[in-house]
Amino acid sequence: MPDIPLIQTAQSILDQVINIGDTVIDATVGNGHDTLYLANKVGRQGKVYGFDIQQSALDTCYQRLKDNNVLHQVSLHHAGHEVMPVILPERLHIEQINAIMFNLGYLPGGDKAKTTHSSTTLSALVFALQALKCGGIISLIAYTGHTGGREECETIKSWIATLDQQLYKTSITIPENKNHSPPELVIIRKQ
Repeated sequence: MPDIPLIQTAQSILDQVINIGDTVIDATVGNGHDTLYLANKVGRQGKVYGFDIQQSALDTCYQRLKDNNVLHQVSLHHAGHEVMPVILPERLHIEQINAIMFNLGYLPGGDKAKTTHSSTTLSALVFALQALKCGGIISLIAYTGHTGGREECETIKSWIATLDQQLYKTSITIPENKNHSPPELVIIRKQ
């Protein structure tokens, strides 16, 4: 049986809830692969809000979106995911978002000293739960091989364990036969 990358697994799960015209968030833009995926899913009638703390990530993402003719439906923000509530229009703060993607860690090919952190990620996740529509999904891939990555992942899993199981269904996928620090995919579905 072939090994399916976690990104593809996350996208196949999100395919179930994202439609043309939806509003979605890429909380960690990185090189723009998830942003492009989301932009294609929501189409010109939809909206993608993207966040990243590194201008180089946003520049790469911008070019990727431009090359694929999907800039119209994307709003990129040079900011951490923890400030989503400040940047997003207030009308989107309560149960208006269909899907939110997080890829934690550092920018591939970028400065490995600039990483996501437990405190800002938890703050973003608390807001994400509030903004997520019923039936919506948060996907989160936690890369654990860098300094602080395992701690961030464990902090998030501890927080997830406190969620009301009547309101949220969660799953965690850890690839088998990987190195000693495999990434983990967390899915949170709002009931």
